[in-house]
Amino acid sequence: MTALSDAAIRVRSALEARGLETPMKGNNLTLDEKQSRITGLMTEMMDVLGLDLEDDSLAETPQRIAKMYVREIFSGLDYSYFPKITLIDNKMKVDEMVQVRDITLTSTCEHHFVTIDGTATVAYIPRGKVIGLSKINRIVQFFARRPQVQERLNQQVLVALQTLLESDDVAVSITATHYCVKARGVMDATSSTTTTSLGGIFKSRPETRQEFLGGVVR
Repeated sequence: MTALSDAAIRVRSALEARGLETPMKGNNLTLDEKQSRITGLMTEMMDVLGLDLEDDSLAETPQRIAKMYVREIFSGLDYSYFPKITLIDNKMKVDEMVQVRDITLTSTCEHHFVTIDGTATVAYIPRGKVIGLSKINRIVQFFARRPQVQERLNQQVLVALQTLLESDDVAVSITATHYCVKARGVMDATSSTTTTSLGGIFKSRPETRQEFLGGVVR
């Protein structure tokens, strides 16, 4: 088992304390063991569907799906994948909003296991520390790589950044297309969903909130 970083431990603890952690229970399986188990289960499912696993196009599909689940699209369930975080002292005394727009995210609906595809905008007011800009993207992508509901994803990114920056002054907005709406059920191909989480000054000061939301809508 890979030792978790201090940042990963702090973020996980903060999410658990607020009831925002993804519903999980430990099973102590290694990545290889998970991959092997899922391969067997996918083989059984495809057999139930009547697919011919001896066909060369399908023969490796269970293994491909298992590897994709464990090491790619659901890798955010494992905190050993939490990004290495770079924080530096705010020596320049920056006190205006830092905003990162159009962060690409691809997640998976936890109700149907189909794609959620969208973008995030994240902002914070620097206090004692500033964070490397690419780390914001990586935090969004880490939490996106789980079975998710968008509202929880939004909150997880917010709390993670508040915890790492030791400041409530963070805002997160996500706009995404849900393929459980687009590709099944109502089959609405054009709708999207926007969720917003505001903390600290973004919630208490209307002009700061509007500056952030104006950048999101633009």
